[in-house]
Amino acid sequence: MSDEEILVGYDGSADADVALAWALDEATHSGRPVRLAYVFEWLTVAGWIGPGVAPGMWPDDTARRQVEELVQQAAGDAAARHPGLTVHGEVFDGPPSLVLQERSAQAGLLVLGSRGHGGFAGLLVGSTAVSVSAHAHCPVVIVRTDTGGGGAGAGDAVVPGRRSGPVVVGVDGSDSSLLALGWAVERAAQRGVPLRVVRARSPAQYRSQGFDADEAAATEQTAVADALAPWRETFPAVPVDVEVATQSPQSLLLAASRDAQLVVVGTRGRGGLRGMLLGSVSQQLIQHAASPVAVIRQR
Repeated sequence: MSDEEILVGYDGSADADVALAWALDEATHSGRPVRLAYVFEWLTVAGWIGPGVAPGMWPDDTARRQVEELVQQAAGDAAARHPGLTVHGEVFDGPPSLVLQERSAQAGLLVLGSRGHGGFAGLLVGSTAVSVSAHAHCPVVIVRTDTGGGGAGAGDAVVPGRRSGPVVVGVDGSDSSLLALGWAVERAAQRGVPLRVVRARSPAQYRSQGFDADEAAATEQTAVADALAPWRETFPAVPVDVEVATQSPQSLLLAASRDAQLVVVGTRGRGGLRGMLLGSVSQQLIQHAASPVAVIRQR
């Protein structure tokens, strides 16, 4: 059991309930405590939106109390449904992205829903998700409601992703992707599911480096086998499937996500996965993957 808590961005929305459900499911495997974090941002251009006041009105002490009650109620309900877990709720003040980044330094994992209200409005499609994923001090998991979850109540939402599906990880040999590989292997072992390792490079990249298709495939297979070797020794019971393909990483990982319970990527890569986090591939995964997406970066 690890003492590093799972931090959940929570604001009472259906998307936040789905993120909480995923976090609680993860906690049942890892034994970590869970903390719900509501970021209470008072000053915004359009006014504050959230429990207690109508859109465009400034909150008062009553609104703040209602927010605190909301979070404590959600934490209490989640703890009641999962008696073996430790669940806390806390309200923080400040800009959501900055507060979550700061709090992630004390967390083992940060889980966010795709959209919300209040401090998390437009979380997925705006800059907040990208900013938090890029700068958090711990792994970040982004859970989209339409990947299969539904807001059935705090701590009781349907967990997105296929429970029996594999953990999928994108690997390109970079330090970032090797961190992602280790994190993914551990999750597959905890959950008792297979690991699927994906390595992709576009045909144009192979041609530019003077490789033919067979030579390139053999080179990539060897690289993946070398990266996997220590993890196979540590977790020999985890079934591993390796896929090396000459296509775009974006399309390969999106396709793999349809049968996965989680897709794991590093913050930055090289070759086919270069710019994974800040470029189009990561944004496509976050917005369109059929499973939750974990972004792993070095502390």
